[in-house]
Amino acid sequence: MFELDKGLEIVELALKEDMPAGDLTTDAIFCGETEIVSAKVETREGCVVAGFPAIEKAVRYFPDIELSVFHVDGDVVSAGDIIYTITGHPASILKVERTLLNFLQRLSAIATRTRATVDLLAETSIRLLDTRKTSPGMRHLEKYAVQVGGGHNHRFCLSDGILIKENHIRAAGSIETAIHHCREYAPHLSKVEIEVETLVQLDEALAAGADGILLDNMSTEEIADACTRKENYSFFIEVSGGITESRIAQLADLDIDYISMGALTHSAGIIDMTLLF
Repeated sequence: MFELDKGLEIVELALKEDMPAGDLTTDAIFCGETEIVSAKVETREGCVVAGFPAIEKAVRYFPDIELSVFHVDGDVVSAGDIIYTITGHPASILKVERTLLNFLQRLSAIATRTRATVDLLAETSIRLLDTRKTSPGMRHLEKYAVQVGGGHNHRFCLSDGILIKENHIRAAGSIETAIHHCREYAPHLSKVEIEVETLVQLDEALAAGADGILLDNMSTEEIADACTRKENYSFFIEVSGGITESRIAQLADLDIDYISMGALTHSAGIIDMTLLF
């Protein structure tokens, strides 16, 4: 289950990771320093801003620091825009600088990539989903960034829903057996989704009573063929694997319900930003 507050626990770990026994350089230069200074965080490229919950959490560990926010999560900014300014003792700002930027740069990149992809689906009813392909320990925050970008969250974790994948089928022995066991085990309101790679597997899954089908790495022609099964069965279709901008243009006219993309999180990179006094 997605819980942003729980995701913020990593902020303290990040600060401890960066400064386990003080900051040797800063403590040497600013020992006893009481002057209050200001700094600005500026983006060097356009993006969708995301990450303020983590930033606000980080600065709480430095009581002298105050933020002045010019843009909030979800805002679209241009290169050269100031995201926020920060005032406080120079030692405090220097100690928290890298942690602030790491979260802001990473989460803004995810939100930016998500927004660009969502825009490609703007004229459709297809929902864009993330996956569990997230950075270890960062899942809450990275899925939050997907939401900021206008996307939707798939399962947060394995406890959230049933999704039968290739290795489940192999271990169970067949699609029918895997679906039967999941149907017997799951609460009566739970849906059973299964990943298939061929139209033959799709037909087996529908015959066995699957509620949803994840079409994995299928061609556009195969996906179109799969959609025709909705004439005889009630089920939802999720498409994943090899999703690119050109593919989305091809898929937009098909009767699919979801597109899931691991790349929203695992390949988002960072946004170029800087903090300067």
